[in-house]
Amino acid sequence: MPPSLLAVFAHPDDEALLAGGILARYAAEGARTAVVTATWAPGSPRAGELADSLAALGVPGPPHLLGYADHRVPASAPGRPRWCDAPVDEAVGRLVAHIREVRPGIVLTHDAYGQLTGHPDHRHTHRTTLLAVTAAGLGQLYPEAGEPWRPGALYLATHPHSAVTELGELLDGVGKSVLSVPDAHVTDTVDVRPWRERKWAAIQAHRSEVARDRALPGLLARLPQETRDCLLGTEYYTRVGLTDGAYLV
Repeated sequence: MPPSLLAVFAHPDDEALLAGGILARYAAEGARTAVVTATWAPGSPRAGELADSLAALGVPGPPHLLGYADHRVPASAPGRPRWCDAPVDEAVGRLVAHIREVRPGIVLTHDAYGQLTGHPDHRHTHRTTLLAVTAAGLGQLYPEAGEPWRPGALYLATHPHSAVTELGELLDGVGKSVLSVPDAHVTDTVDVRPWRERKWAAIQAHRSEVARDRALPGLLARLPQETRDCLLGTEYYTRVGLTDGAYLV
């Protein structure tokens, strides 16, 4: 059985777009899996879409939303600060609590660029997760958050230069940047074609994003199936090893 897995992403839909294949695979193989999403309030429409996405992937339980506001959509969490503006100590402490509760062997999150488009929430999630993964293993930090737990490895969802040709053209066509990494930075190229249908079902569960012309789920929905299948069949990660023995594949 693969190690337990916790994915930490910025928005509802990031889990499906960036790690839907590996989440579906781990869930199908009986590994304990969980997802923490930094933005959007519980009870909001996108929280409901996230629940449907996780169900499509086979990830159990209700969504875990930190409930901060999306950088570009203040109404996503009325009365709450934007994720990028949240006090660092508060944000790290809340994520530490989830890590200590789930006790994952592996944590997944965004890469330092913020996943192709460089969204501020993606970059902030990367930074916060790095801090939380370290802090979770130190008992004198956030003692109220539970017993210390040190994950075995941190994996960053990323895209190499060689793999963004079609996707890059798609994003460039709607005026979005494309930030990829040198191929040598990728440590794990994962074939997720056996779980591609679940991944696509999870993406489609984010109905509000599928309906938007410039959102990636909407862009993917308008592609020919053959092209879309090609784009969704492989996921790329960079491993940041913390201890021996925890590997994604």
